[in-house]
Amino acid sequence: MNSHHAEHEAGIESAIDAALPELDLDTKTRLLAGRDMWSLPALPEIGLRSLVMSDGPIGVRGVRWTAADPSIALPSPTAMAATWDPELIRRAGRLLAQEARRKGVHVLLAPTVNLHRSPLGGRHFECYSEDPYLTGAIGTGYVRGVQEGGVGTTVKHFVANDAETDRFTVDNVVDERTLRELYLSPFEMIVAGAKPWGVMAAYNSVNGPTMTEHDELQNGVLRGEWGFDGAIVSDWFATRSTAGAIDGGLDVAMPGPRTVYGEALAAAVRAGEVAESTVDDAVRRVLRLAARTGAWDRATPVVADGALPAPVDGVALTRELAGRAFVLLRNKDDVLPLDAARNGTVTLLGAAARDARVLGGGSAQVFPEHVVSPLEGLRAVLPEGVLTYRIGADPTDELGVAGTGFALRAVCRDADGAVLGEDTLPNGMVQWFGDDLPDGVTLDRLRTVEITGTFTPRESGLHSFGTKGLGEFVLSVDGEVLFDGVAVADGLDPFEAFFAAPSERAKAELTAGKAVEVGLTYTVPDLSGAPVRTISCALVHREPQLDGDELIEEAVAAAAVSDTAIVVVATTERVESEGFDRSDLRLPGRQDELVHRVAAVNPRTIVVVNSGSPVEMPWRDEVAAVLLSWFPGQEGGSALADVLLGHAEPGGRLPTTWPARLDHAPVTQVRPENGKLSYAEGVFIGYRAWQRGDTEPAYWFGHGLGYTGWSYEEARVIGPDTADGDVRVMVTVHNEGARDGREVVQVYAARPDSTVDRPHRWLAGFATVDCAAGARATVDITVPMRAFAHWDGGWAVEPGEFEFHIGRSVADSRLVRTVTSSEGKLP
Repeated sequence: MNSHHAEHEAGIESAIDAALPELDLDTKTRLLAGRDMWSLPALPEIGLRSLVMSDGPIGVRGVRWTAADPSIALPSPTAMAATWDPELIRRAGRLLAQEARRKGVHVLLAPTVNLHRSPLGGRHFECYSEDPYLTGAIGTGYVRGVQEGGVGTTVKHFVANDAETDRFTVDNVVDERTLRELYLSPFEMIVAGAKPWGVMAAYNSVNGPTMTEHDELQNGVLRGEWGFDGAIVSDWFATRSTAGAIDGGLDVAMPGPRTVYGEALAAAVRAGEVAESTVDDAVRRVLRLAARTGAWDRATPVVADGALPAPVDGVALTRELAGRAFVLLRNKDDVLPLDAARNGTVTLLGAAARDARVLGGGSAQVFPEHVVSPLEGLRAVLPEGVLTYRIGADPTDELGVAGTGFALRAVCRDADGAVLGEDTLPNGMVQWFGDDLPDGVTLDRLRTVEITGTFTPRESGLHSFGTKGLGEFVLSVDGEVLFDGVAVADGLDPFEAFFAAPSERAKAELTAGKAVEVGLTYTVPDLSGAPVRTISCALVHREPQLDGDELIEEAVAAAAVSDTAIVVVATTERVESEGFDRSDLRLPGRQDELVHRVAAVNPRTIVVVNSGSPVEMPWRDEVAAVLLSWFPGQEGGSALADVLLGHAEPGGRLPTTWPARLDHAPVTQVRPENGKLSYAEGVFIGYRAWQRGDTEPAYWFGHGLGYTGWSYEEARVIGPDTADGDVRVMVTVHNEGARDGREVVQVYAARPDSTVDRPHRWLAGFATVDCAAGARATVDITVPMRAFAHWDGGWAVEPGEFEFHIGRSVADSRLVRTVTSSEGKLP
């Protein structure tokens, strides 16, 4: 810590020391409880403004969960990790801080650094990697960037929140070594390397205690061992008890106004169940967070307005990041990059090519101002007459929130039908929390919300309409009431109204280009007993379902007469979303059939995989190229055009191993038995487990091709340094191709003949390097001493000779060097 930073932190602590005696017990306990869905109460008597939080991790939604308040949408966290570039993600963090400040947000509820324990994890797309070191490195860059912009982070979900099934009640049983070496490791790296101002406690339990009450992990490990001095915030609705949470280390119970803190906590102190000093400690940490983010007038923020990073061009950075994250898995006969002048006609196929899926479902969702689809991206750069588009196969038969062709607004009425206020709606979704309502509208007078306007179809035929949300609905199309009924909850998840599947209610025969009136009236239920007073409903729609056989035949016919066929395949929100785990890795609908059929008639078939996590690709050896675009963010179509045409190189490498088939994957158990989920595989997840098996994955961790070729010429090991035990690995690579390129140099440690049951190889360090055609470059990679250590009641290093395998993936070693360690315990 430099002297200026130490002086600044001392100033914050002095301000807290002075303020605490001014606050009575009721005020202190009120500060620890959410005021509403996204904020803490203001305390004007000490100059404290309301501290505002907002979901990330790929954008900043702000306090309004609505498309009427648009946000920059970056690529998914799996895409971020696929860049293997913490400095690029640091730049993304600065952009997110810029967005947060624009929206009046002090704390971003991100990043998610849980691990890809199993490819079935429903929020796989929202996490970085199966590897703790890569996760920690990318997360460190993210946190540094956001906090350099003066905005706090809450690194989440602490800890072992690696699946969605029964996430509120599951007890994850994890042995101490596995917990330390895998699941705690990214959090520890980020605490040490980025000093986050917040951490979010998870829903689940670990070895008994629920995480919001886990004294051993929150107070003992996070604060005691690691020295974390920030605030611990609960995941939304995660708290179970008052004394258990405050004594277990939880500072803030979200959301409000009904929480286990506030009045309940004050009563617990007065009853002698909780020490007031424990409350004071939590208040100190909340005031520290407010001071650091500039929400407290008595303290200077960490980043003053005049010291903010230079403004970031959000659109440009989003496009750059997407292209850098694309992973080229296969490129037979160098079919990519395409040459627009020489490669002739192109047929683009797939519903996701026209209606792009750019982000995953759930709380990670934001609403970008615009989205560039693959079709739009390619149309913008290919000459007139070159590109043909066909749907080919639609991955979903589910209705989606009313969008293209709809012109809608929300009308709010009281019990007598009088209009209280209106709001514009960029799409058919209404999501209002607490008092965040249109001007003139109050919850006590609001009786109905009317989503109303017109719909102009782009196709003739039988259109489907429906509802999303819970409650009483009346749906009308073209003046006719098609549905009048009630939608009820199926489960216990408090977010079911947001994440549950939409329901089809009726069909209407419509004509392309002919506008009709549409309306959905939602009757607001009694919210007096609700933990959060929320208005959530949506008008949903699906275009006429075309004959699947005809769609595929049309696509195959077009591909057969084109020089190149590009097929975009995708998952859907029913496959990858918060709130549930996946049941398989198959692409939905008839997309696999489409690829097989197109590959049979066009040898230059390129498949773009639009998913946030692994899918089975039974056709991967039949096609010329396979390119992973992940969920590429709002500029995904432009970035795809850049990469396909060679204006940018696909710079990504796999952050997780892709199985050929689900039944080959080493860990597939994500569903608890009798309330418990055993992490019986121990430290062997991802590539660590694949190395021990007899089956090869489709593509190994770290794999990724580019548009040039590389040789690894020299590697030199320096150290270990006597001061800290770190080792430096100097690697010289040669770009042997005719194009400039980017390489990710990966260093894996190994311990032959180890007495410890450990992986064959594990990631120990990496670096990205840009190199001109024909040139050489040397990278300097630091391998921390911890890379040699294993947990044995403490961090221990096995004496003897370790190997470094240096290359292009965990399975593609180009150079091997050795380093000798001496026995010892690490601090």
